[in-house]
Amino acid sequence: MEAFWISLGVIFVAELGDKSQLMAMTFATRFKMWPVLAGITIATTAVHLVSVAVGGLIGDALPTTAISIIAGVAFLGFALWTLRGDELTEEESQKARRTTRNAVIAVTIAFFLSELGDKTMLATITLATQHGWLGTWIGSTVGMVAADALAIVVGRLLGKHLPEKTIRYGAAAAFAVFGVILLAEALLF
Repeated sequence: MEAFWISLGVIFVAELGDKSQLMAMTFATRFKMWPVLAGITIATTAVHLVSVAVGGLIGDALPTTAISIIAGVAFLGFALWTLRGDELTEEESQKARRTTRNAVIAVTIAFFLSELGDKTMLATITLATQHGWLGTWIGSTVGMVAADALAIVVGRLLGKHLPEKTIRYGAAAAFAVFGVILLAEALLF
């Protein structure tokens, strides 16, 4: 359960202000909310399963202290990445608007491709090196879907008036705190 809750919290925060949230909002303007969430869930489940498999293999091969140091540095990197911001390119935005096929298939493919190599995938790999794969997989998937569902609902209610800068700074601060904690645990204990 610890892996579930940690992964849920970290990935939820990581997803705040991410391009996936922008994609979710864009798809939700074209399609009903439930097919969009179904597509996000399918894609996230698949990407995060690959992530925890990679993280589990790395975690078994490296010593615990090395994993904690790498994870801490990675989370500090995620903090900087989050501060830099993530924007939906015009091409990605146009693709989301043009898609007229089955909404679930369109959203699943778009999210699967956009999440490959994204910070949430890398964060899930990092978490899986330290925690059980099943809890990490389920927690990270639930965290991402919850963050994207929140983006859809808030986006529909507030339109373009989202406090993007505040969300980005808060998410970056959370990543930095996790990074410092991991480094402190590795180097001091």
